Amino acid sequence: MNTRNKFLSAVLWFCSLALVHTYLLYPAVLATVTRIDSTGRGELPAELPTVSLVIAAYNEAGVIARKIENSLTLEYPSEKLEIIVFSDASSDRTDEIVNSYAEHGVQLIRVEGRVGKTECQNVVAEQVDSEIIVFSDANSMYESDAIQELVRSFKPGIGCVVGELRYGDADGVEGESTYWRYERLIKRLESELGSVVTGNGSIYAVRNAAYVPLPQNAISDFAEPLALIEDGYRVAYCPSAVAWEQTGASVESELSRRIRIVTRSWNTLSNHTGLLNVLRYPSFGFKLLSHKVFRWLSPVFLIGVFLTSVLLAVLTLGPLYLALVAFQLGFYCCAVVGAVGDRLGWQTHPVFHVPYYFVVSNYGMGRAMVNLLNRRNFVTWETEDRSVEE
Repeated sequence: MNTRNKFLSAVLWFCSLALVHTYLLYPAVLATVTRIDSTGRGELPAELPTVSLVIAAYNEAGVIARKIENSLTLEYPSEKLEIIVFSDASSDRTDEIVNSYAEHGVQLIRVEGRVGKTECQNVVAEQVDSEIIVFSDANSMYESDAIQELVRSFKPGIGCVVGELRYGDADGVEGESTYWRYERLIKRLESELGSVVTGNGSIYAVRNAAYVPLPQNAISDFAEPLALIEDGYRVAYCPSAVAWEQTGASVESELSRRIRIVTRSWNTLSNHTGLLNVLRYPSFGFKLLSHKVFRWLSPVFLIGVFLTSVLLAVLTLGPLYLALVAFQLGFYCCAVVGAVGDRLGWQTHPVFHVPYYFVVSNYGMGRAMVNLLNRRNFVTWETEDRSVEE
C-alpha cells in the first residue's frame, strides 16, 4: 500500500472508530464500569426544603394557563413551594394570564429587553430565597410527584438534579423516539458513574446556594451543570422526576432547534474547556468528550468515512472498502425513504425513520459547526404555535 492509500486508510479508520465510540462503545463502557446507586433515589428529608419553581415563558399564551394549573396540583407543601413565571418581554397575553393566578400565589417577573432565557434565570435566581430552584419550560407538564423526586436526589455534594423528559401525543400516549430512549439510558449510566454531562431545560433543579450566574449567551441547562462541576459539585439524574411534552414538532422545527442548541452548546463549552482535561477530570472529561464533543463532530467523521472509503474503493477495489461504501449508500437510501415518508405523512418503519432522523440531526450539528466558525450564536428563542393546547 502506497503512502497515499495509507493516509486515506488512517483517516477512514480514525473517523470510523470515532463514530463507533460515541454511539456504541461509550455507552458500553459506561455500562461496564458503573457502580450501583452512586447517585440513586434517596429519602425525603424530615424538614422539606423550600422550593421555587421557575417557569420560562416568551409568548406562551397558548399553554401557560395549563402549565400553571399543572404546577398548582404538584404534591409538595404549598407553604414550601412558590411558583414564579418569568416573561422575557412577551408581547402576547402571557403576562395577563399569569397575573390572573396571582390570588393562587403565582408570581410574574417580567424582564424587559428580550434578553433571553439564561439572563432571565440569572435575574430570578437573584430574587428568590428558596433552598432549591427548579427550572421548567412553559410547555413541560410535570407528574404530580416530580418536585418531591427531585428533592429526594439532593444528597450531600450534589448541586444539581436533572429530571426525565418524556414525549406523548395529544391523547397522553407515550411516543418517544429511539433517540430519546438512547439518551435516557446514557444519562442513567453517566449519573451512576458520578455526574451527568448536561441538564434538561424542561426539568432540572439547582441548590440556590450553589447557583452560578451565567453569561447571557450560554445555554443554561448545559452551562449550569458544567459550572457546578467546576465548583466541585456533582450533577445527578433522577429518572423518577418526570416531565411530559407533546410530540408532533415538524422536521423543520426540530432541525432549527438542533442547530440552535448545538451552536449555543459549542459556545458554552468554549468557556469550560478545562473540563476536557482528562488528567484533572478523568471521569467527567471522558464523558464530556465522548457524549458531546465527539457527537457534535459526527458530521465531520461521517464525511471523512464516506470520502475516504469511496476513494479507497476506487483506487484499490478492495472488498472491505466496496462493502463499506455499499453499506453507507444503503443507509442513506433508507434515510431518503424516511424523508419521503415524513413529507407524505406516512408511518415509516424504524429501518427508514431512524436513518432519516440520524441524517437530519447530523445536518443540524454540521450547521452548528458552521455557525461556530462564523462566530454566530443565539441568545433568544422563538416559541412554536401552541394554540391547540390552550
